[in-house]
Amino acid sequence: MLKNRVVMSPMCQYSVDAHDGRLNAWHYVHYVSRAVGGTGLILVEMTDVEPNGRITAGDSGIWDDSHIEPLARIAEQVHRYGAKFGVQIAHAGRKATDPTWDVVAPSAIRFSDSLPMPRALTTDECARLVEKFAAGARRVVAAGADTLELHGAHGYLLNQFMSPGSNHRSDRYGDPTRFPVEVIEAVRAEMPSGMPLFMRVSSVEYSPEGYGLEGLIEMAGAFQKAGVDLFDASSGSNYPAGPERVYPGYQVPYADRIRKELHMPVMAVGMLEDPILAQSVVGEGRADLVAIGRGHLAHPYWTNAAALQLGVEVQTPWEYDRAFPRAKKRG
Repeated sequence: MLKNRVVMSPMCQYSVDAHDGRLNAWHYVHYVSRAVGGTGLILVEMTDVEPNGRITAGDSGIWDDSHIEPLARIAEQVHRYGAKFGVQIAHAGRKATDPTWDVVAPSAIRFSDSLPMPRALTTDECARLVEKFAAGARRVVAAGADTLELHGAHGYLLNQFMSPGSNHRSDRYGDPTRFPVEVIEAVRAEMPSGMPLFMRVSSVEYSPEGYGLEGLIEMAGAFQKAGVDLFDASSGSNYPAGPERVYPGYQVPYADRIRKELHMPVMAVGMLEDPILAQSVVGEGRADLVAIGRGHLAHPYWTNAAALQLGVEVQTPWEYDRAFPRAKKRG
């Protein structure tokens, strides 16, 4: 049970020590301070299941048991301040930026001229990657997480399999749902039965090469059956093209539609830093949770500041009571 509907959106920090994938003192302060600030759920940034599955060498990793301890240390303190803790696991696929790595993808199709040409995964390698996602999930559970999110958006590996412009395979993984479903099922098998599984999706791709909302909803139905409990509805980034305009709440209609079509919880994300807007998204039943990204980067105590503005209970440690006078709950 979350104490509120506010989620710290997973945001890459590109700041691990010695390129080893281990979270460090920066991440400890970064995440724990947002728990102190009242956030209901802290989601750790994109955390990769193998070294060449990172975007950069500064990315967080979950491919080795040594990654468990720093995550567990953060989880313990996040829990101390009444927040829940989760980790987003992923593989960058063709969006890995280091040309010295073995960059892989569903098909040998470059994202852009500025990124390396990937090689196509073999069928056996796809199956082994499913196992690496499962092993990553096992480590996240061992670290004491309350939830886990799969990154199936923004042009990373799961999204690459889902999209017709980046998946030209002729084997069984040419089915856009096959690889994600296998990952979902394998990850779900490593999670306690009551632990929710989130999945971030790109609701639309803003490119004629990609899919639209109808295509995503069809795929999401298969993902729901495989074990996803909540969709985190973002958009784009599997192709260089983007939306014509961005504005506060521009992705909320995607969350709303997924929620209505699949009758399941969703999380809205994207420029929702205005507390009144965020409250309206939940209050109108368009989403069950709101993910705040840049707002949390700018203001670690965004949630408590929003609570003050909205006139609801402010949940701070007693050491900060003088700065955040307690507001009464709305009756």
